[in-house]
Amino acid sequence: MSVPEVESFFEPFTETWSHLLIAPEGCCAILDPVLDYDYRSGRTGTASAGRIAARVRERGLTVEWILETHVHADHLSAGDHLRRTLGGRLAIGEHVCEVQQRFARLYGAGADFRSDGSQFDRLFTDGERFRLGSLEIEVLHGPGHTPACVAYKVGTAVFVGDLIFMPDVGTARCDFPGGSARALYRSVRRILDLPPDTVLYFCHDYPPEGRERSAYASVAAQRAANIDIHDGIGEDEFVARRLARDAGMPLPRLMLPALQVNMRAGALPPAEADGVQYLKIPLNVLGAPDAADDPQP
Repeated sequence: MSVPEVESFFEPFTETWSHLLIAPEGCCAILDPVLDYDYRSGRTGTASAGRIAARVRERGLTVEWILETHVHADHLSAGDHLRRTLGGRLAIGEHVCEVQQRFARLYGAGADFRSDGSQFDRLFTDGERFRLGSLEIEVLHGPGHTPACVAYKVGTAVFVGDLIFMPDVGTARCDFPGGSARALYRSVRRILDLPPDTVLYFCHDYPPEGRERSAYASVAAQRAANIDIHDGIGEDEFVARRLARDAGMPLPRLMLPALQVNMRAGALPPAEADGVQYLKIPLNVLGAPDAADDPQP
């Protein structure tokens, strides 16, 4: 199986990895790019996305795809910005419509907001395959963290988004609206059933003190040592441990700004009559996870 060429870019404020997947023909895909956001001033910026764009231009690459693994809750997406500046098709999993419908209600998005995924150029189904030059990319639907999470498998590499992190960090949380610890267990085990030398590229790393950040780890390393889901941990044990961990975790600091932008494919909300774009902050709505969102088998 082929080993694809990947360059990774780290954004320190949200501890996010974005990736540049490069085909031999000189075309590329950008995965999970970050739009900078200063929550104190309310200003957005494109410095992080600009580093990726500069590398694309430096190497003379053609952007064919901008791929989102899910509707992120911890950073704003630069997908729309890069589509407008570099070209390419912006894509995500087809279940984004479920996420849009849920958060359109949360933010009171109004009748003008479309919850059909049409802000994206392509909505992928589970098992769908598409091409980047000579590279074939397979889409793996991976619900649990959100209903719309997907991973992208390219040769011996899989871009897993937030489904799983470094072994000493564990797996994604499941207490966001629409999350499910049982679904996450099955999604991650599907990935861990891939060959041991498969390399998993993450969207985040939160290293403990003394370890350098890493953008990837092998399936073998995950099966041997992942603190949440190493070999030998069954579904019921995983669910109990995951829900216990989630109960003590605060919501991401950029969650409320990020979701309303990312459900729009990284576009900011439309300007009001005064010409200013505003973010909405729903009050006293989000809180403890809803156990009903974690279905039994």
